[in-house]
Amino acid sequence: MANENLNTLRNKIAILIDGDNAQSSLLPQMLVEAGRHGQVTVRRIYGDWTTNSMNSWKETLNFHAFQPIQQFRYTVGKNATDSAMIIDAMDIMHSAVVDGFCLVSSDSDYTRLATRIRETGIFVMGIGEKKTPKAFVNACDVFVYTENLAAEKKAAQQKQSHARKTTKTKDGKEDSDPMPMLSQAFEMAVGQDGWAPLAGMGNALYQLDPGFDPRTYGHKQLSKMIASLKDRFEMKTKDMEGQQIFYVRVKE
Repeated sequence: MANENLNTLRNKIAILIDGDNAQSSLLPQMLVEAGRHGQVTVRRIYGDWTTNSMNSWKETLNFHAFQPIQQFRYTVGKNATDSAMIIDAMDIMHSAVVDGFCLVSSDSDYTRLATRIRETGIFVMGIGEKKTPKAFVNACDVFVYTENLAAEKKAAQQKQSHARKTTKTKDGKEDSDPMPMLSQAFEMAVGQDGWAPLAGMGNALYQLDPGFDPRTYGHKQLSKMIASLKDRFEMKTKDMEGQQIFYVRVKE
């Protein structure tokens, strides 16, 4: 399973979010879920950015490098993002720049889009609330409910509140705790056996933060950084075709 994760991270995923039908507070968790299936290269959020309802997205989309797509509402009370998102998805699909899609919405209007993508043999996952119509859920290869993401986020926040808030580098300087990001990267790369290949975890870290550098935390390599966190992670090596491959697991 770990080898499958290494191959999966080479896939390219487009995440398209219906801003009118999604929660901005769960954007990091959505990225983690999409990142389990590949490198999220296309990141777009659709909505009418002239309305107050889209304000909650503005700070988080910049941090996670999402492209906002403007779509005016031509009719009061009608979600105008559907057609724009569907047209973009078809353009991306025919350009063959991605290996899969993540559609974020609870709207049944995307059912046919998900079906059309799947018919071409391209992976498609959905993220939405439990109220999402079954037709849309079943049209996807994988569907993740936001209620589950919210529960995981709450549990992670409670766990982090009991952990140390800062860590000191070797030169004595304090830096922010890397554990939240390391935990997210682990979740993106972990296999069914509970172990994540270190290479896959590294790829996931750069998806979450392209500026990530172990040297920021006083370590020349990611492997040495993980090894220093003995109370959080354990590591093992496995010989594969004459090469030593590192694997990581979270300690219970």
